[in-house]
Amino acid sequence: MSRPAPPDDAPELRRRLGVSDAVTIGLGAMIGAGIFAALGPAARAAGTGLLLGLAVAAVVAYCNATSSARLAARYPASGGTYVYGRERLGDFWGYLAGWAFVIGKTASCAAMALTVGSYVWPGQAHAVAVAAVVALTAVNYGGVQKSAWLTRWIVAVVLAVLAAVVVAALSSAEADAARLGIGGDVTPGGILQAAGLLFFAFAGYARIATLGEEVRDPARTIPRAVPIALGITLAVYALVSVSVLAVLGPGGLAAASAPLADAVRAAGASWLVPVVRAGAAVAALGSLLALILGVSRTTLAMARDRHLPHVLAAVHPRFGVPHHAEPAVGAVVAVLAATADVRGAIGFSSFGVLVYYAVANASAWTLTAGEGRPPRIVPVLGLAGCLVLAFALPVASVVTGGAVLAAGAAAYGVRRLVAARR
Repeated sequence: MSRPAPPDDAPELRRRLGVSDAVTIGLGAMIGAGIFAALGPAARAAGTGLLLGLAVAAVVAYCNATSSARLAARYPASGGTYVYGRERLGDFWGYLAGWAFVIGKTASCAAMALTVGSYVWPGQAHAVAVAAVVALTAVNYGGVQKSAWLTRWIVAVVLAVLAAVVVAALSSAEADAARLGIGGDVTPGGILQAAGLLFFAFAGYARIATLGEEVRDPARTIPRAVPIALGITLAVYALVSVSVLAVLGPGGLAAASAPLADAVRAAGASWLVPVVRAGAAVAALGSLLALILGVSRTTLAMARDRHLPHVLAAVHPRFGVPHHAEPAVGAVVAVLAATADVRGAIGFSSFGVLVYYAVANASAWTLTAGEGRPPRIVPVLGLAGCLVLAFALPVASVVTGGAVLAAGAAAYGVRRLVAARR
């Protein structure tokens, strides 16, 4: 039985977002700190096959986005794949998807907060990270329209910085197209691992789907917003990757701790380095804003079904936001940002999100033609791609991610067993 709307005792969120708002939130989540940070690790994994890894990540992201958009139009409720898996595959698969998303993205929130701190004030990175979490949680608490408004400005600033990097790099005498060639160091495993790491930077279109309950005319808005946001992001990432590779080469990019800053310095535009650092901080803020927004909505959906404490299902009567879930998520992220070293969170987050999208593609496979089913090849390729990329990630990420998923599955089993005995 379909449950596209929340139960009567859990009031719905307010539908305020149009197509441009949804696209902006998706761009804010995707065109964020990932492009400033993920290129180096991906280059170390793929070598001269970096662009091939980017292409693989883009194909998997397209399949995931298409499946998610069709499902979101069918089930326009907060929670994203948590709702789709529950409705199409059963309660356990929805729960597993929601668990993977909340845990992985909470760690990713902390990583983004620490990225802000490391660029703004390296000596006090943890303190700045906590302050950023508190401030952005307050912005989200004030309503999703305020979040969309702030995200629009963040996206504009980041796009301007990335455009300056591309122009400075490609117009430099240091740019050499020969550095874009594929050499003998390329291996299939390296390309897949790079694709898995770069997928971290594409995964923001989920934010559009998880906001399904706050989008006006979701059957029309979401299928339009998702491919637009993804297409813009792919074009930007391709331009930035090509320009940075042309200046630094695969070896220089792999060794760079701040690839975009190193690229403009090598291109003879050292005056741009502070601008790039500021852009990275703003980008991380944009990602953090959208991540807190998405995690709190999935938390709300899981709390409505009592997979998480039901108190988190409350919706503010004035602001129309999950006013218990948002501060709870913010508090957990603040603790992680203050106490933990989450520099390895990209791999862990990618593993969780790839599992999340594997459930989304499996759910999309069950749609009928009358329900807006995508072409069959899309969910098949998306599901296979998610599983391959997830297990191609570094071993530590796979082991940690698998252990967390197993712990979540065990908790689900214990809860069901207790409920059955009662």
